[in-house]
Amino acid sequence: MALIVQKYGGSSVADAEKIKNVARRVAKAKNEGNQVVVVVSAMGDTTDDLIGKALEITDHPDLREFDTLLATGEQQSMAFLAMALRAKGYEAISLSGAQAGITTDTVHSQARILKIDPKRIRKELDKGNIVIVAGFQGISKGEKDITTLGRGGSDTTAVALAAGLNAEICQIYTDVEGVYTADPHLIPGVRKLKDIGYEEMLELASYGARVMHNRAVELGELYNVPILVASSFSDSSGTIICKEASMEVKNKARGIVYDTNVSKVTVVSVPDHPGIAAAIFEPLARANISVDTIVQNASINNITDLTFTIARNDLIKAMSIVEPVVKSVGGKQCVTDSKLAKVSIVGTGMQNTPGYAARMFRVLHEQGINIQLITTSEIRITCIISEDRVKDAVQALHQAFELEKET
Repeated sequence: MALIVQKYGGSSVADAEKIKNVARRVAKAKNEGNQVVVVVSAMGDTTDDLIGKALEITDHPDLREFDTLLATGEQQSMAFLAMALRAKGYEAISLSGAQAGITTDTVHSQARILKIDPKRIRKELDKGNIVIVAGFQGISKGEKDITTLGRGGSDTTAVALAAGLNAEICQIYTDVEGVYTADPHLIPGVRKLKDIGYEEMLELASYGARVMHNRAVELGELYNVPILVASSFSDSSGTIICKEASMEVKNKARGIVYDTNVSKVTVVSVPDHPGIAAAIFEPLARANISVDTIVQNASINNITDLTFTIARNDLIKAMSIVEPVVKSVGGKQCVTDSKLAKVSIVGTGMQNTPGYAARMFRVLHEQGINIQLITTSEIRITCIISEDRVKDAVQALHQAFELEKET
């Protein structure tokens, strides 16, 4: 008897018929002799609706109460699915994040899982129950408050439970049939990957692929949990994320991703001496604002410019922090641009194979697309470009790197 963890996203449980469809899929897994734990997201647009209602009451909802509110979305889904399974004659029980033994830190709306205590889940599995767990949530250490895990939190819940339960596999069911060489909603001719390594998938997820959340991939790699990404609306074989993925020998590039949630901040004419960078970035870190690309120009007469990127929704908060600091250290001004995007090519071995970066830059040049910033890792090349040229960039790069071809 295998223990498997399945996760169904919001589009998969968006209404009563779709919940019944999920119940059929879960029942099939149970009939095949498996112990089954199911993690569910909130139905359809439920989370967005709850956020909208909260903002009708106040522009700045208390984060503790905000988490208490948002956690109800997943709790609706888990109860509905348990009802659907029981109506089909299967023993099923729903558990909130707290009841499932998920302990987090105390950072509301962006909590991180600290510990999984699977005793209650194992007890219910031993009774023969299908266990349905509310994704996206846990309970904080110490105060025992409800916390939520941020965007993609249900993916993280599922992989964390699979690790904690030593499950055979974690199956992530969504509205696409796997991981593609580019966004199938954006351009035609993309190709579904049979499998992909954790490292490559982590870069894809971190730089724009919305099929999996990067925290979930990190956990999968850390605990060596095989992750299947597949559609809940078909029987497609999907894509396996695992340690040993097949290599495409001729083409080191495996995928192209983009992210339009990008703002650029340039600190103009700041003194170039020790402590300036710390004075700017430490307050941002304390405010839980993640900084991505950082570029410092060459110093002229001990004066330099410092540029960095952040998420667009963090821009107002970041400027309220940075502008007073810049003024206090003698900087001239801060200049921002919130209409940018990141376009990245990802693939193991690109750094050790000459020509990939040059080809990317040439393709963008031929499309008349200006590159504002460049950042790289061992398996990724990222260019910051104007948001309105994203589709052109992805299409041209996908064709230039021949990602539509099997290799």
